[in-house]
Amino acid sequence: MTLIMHTTPSPASQRIAPGAGVATTLRHLLKGAALLFALSAPFVSTAALAGTAEGSATAQAQVTWKNVPTRSVSAGGIDFAYRELGQHHGGTPVVLLHHLAAVLDNWDPRVVDGLAAKRHVIAFDNRGIGASSGAPSDSIEQMAADAISFIRAKGYTQVDLFGFSMGGMIAQEIVLKEPRLIRRMILAGTGPAGGEGIGAVAGIANYDLIRASLTGQDPKQFLFFTRTAGGISAGRDFLARLNERADDRDKQITVAAYIAQLQALSAWGRKTPADLSVVRQPVLVANGDQDRMVPTPNSRDLARRLPNAALVIYPDAGHGGIFQFHADFVPLALEFLAREAIPTP
Repeated sequence: MTLIMHTTPSPASQRIAPGAGVATTLRHLLKGAALLFALSAPFVSTAALAGTAEGSATAQAQVTWKNVPTRSVSAGGIDFAYRELGQHHGGTPVVLLHHLAAVLDNWDPRVVDGLAAKRHVIAFDNRGIGASSGAPSDSIEQMAADAISFIRAKGYTQVDLFGFSMGGMIAQEIVLKEPRLIRRMILAGTGPAGGEGIGAVAGIANYDLIRASLTGQDPKQFLFFTRTAGGISAGRDFLARLNERADDRDKQITVAAYIAQLQALSAWGRKTPADLSVVRQPVLVANGDQDRMVPTPNSRDLARRLPNAALVIYPDAGHGGIFQFHADFVPLALEFLAREAIPTP
């Protein structure tokens, strides 16, 4: 394991969770909170599923996350909505797996465009999420199976995975199920099955959703960033970037999908830890030093347990550390992805 530290990490922050009484109330208000979350999300219009023909390498190079068309591919009775950039680079595609309550428009344009400047990048909505059809899954295992179906429907025989938060959990399931399908992985703001505090994600998410609604802010300002001046400023910049795409935006997540994902995260938090020593692929683990959603010690635990892992921890940063420090993270990720493959079991 290689350790990459951008600063001496501060002591692991304590999870900010409501008291027992508040937690009970939040459980009763789950559906209402989920609705508030959906209403507060910056997703405004339906994604167009009709794509255009592939252009020349030059034309593709000019396409960005702001204007890349949303397309659809069918697999196992599900129509998966996706966006694809940088096909002209060739090489192993990088498949993006996103976080709780996220649709395509939740990916930071600076991260996606930065990766697509040198890599073939594809992001998709899992079943029942955004513009993808079907009923939303309530288990990480099913989400992983669906992701495998999507990857194969696209004709890929090997991919790199970039999983953020819940997406990092899905990535772990994929590599354990289909190790030969995966060349390299980036796991950001995530943790292992049974990891510290993961079972409490629903309480934290709904608590911050409510206080964001009461203060007229986006929940991600609280969930992804610290409450320091630097964190607040980074959060505002991030949220502004998410709104850069004006046309062909994705459908917002439904209440049913949000609740299903909370159930999946709760089960993942209770699950028996997996044997990650069997994962031979190189892995880049990244997080902020003050992640409250998936507490930062989980990232350190992943880096210890994965035999070929590197770890980067960003200072004064929370769950969205890779977005706050995108100017550092993207070159680091590109350098990691550019390395030669190693044999997989």
